[in-house]
Amino acid sequence: MEGVGADAASAAAPLNQWRHDVWKLFQFYLDKTTPHAVYRWVGTFVLACLYALRVYYIQGFYIVTYGLGIYILNLLIGFLSPLVDPEMEPSDGPMLPTKGSDEFKPFIRRLPEFKFWYAITKAFCVAFLMTFFSMFDVPVFWPILLCYWVVLFILTMKRQIMHMIKYRYVPLNIGKQKYGGKKSFASSSGSRAD
Repeated sequence: MEGVGADAASAAAPLNQWRHDVWKLFQFYLDKTTPHAVYRWVGTFVLACLYALRVYYIQGFYIVTYGLGIYILNLLIGFLSPLVDPEMEPSDGPMLPTKGSDEFKPFIRRLPEFKFWYAITKAFCVAFLMTFFSMFDVPVFWPILLCYWVVLFILTMKRQIMHMIKYRYVPLNIGKQKYGGKKSFASSSGSRAD
């Protein structure tokens, strides 16, 4: 009896090693994509277009698309929300700076950009794979789902924007922040004294 268990364990060892090696290779390439945000998002956009074309040509899988839209909306809320929600944390005063003399605290997201991208990309891959199985093609009247999703999106974004206005934070940063202090004499003069 002990020999049967040992044979099964020895047969599973190469499979576990192969799975571990594949995961390490996948993680290696995933880590290499981290600094290339534009290329990652372009790839995800291409994947989303392929998914949309597949759904359009098949004329089905609307419930999968609706579920994908709800999931992406949930991820977007996490991406736009601060890590520490001022509404949930009891504090004596404001957590975020309200005056120029207050200490600068950078906006830290609940869901970082890389995890946001990775989750959306995985969601589109899973939804694309689901379109190959007819059991996920539930017949629904898609205009109702679209209207319901648009209303849900508008109400959710309105609530999130009101939260941003109330606690005075902006989750999007465009470009690099620049310090507007005084310029030194050496940097303002065009010539060097050698």
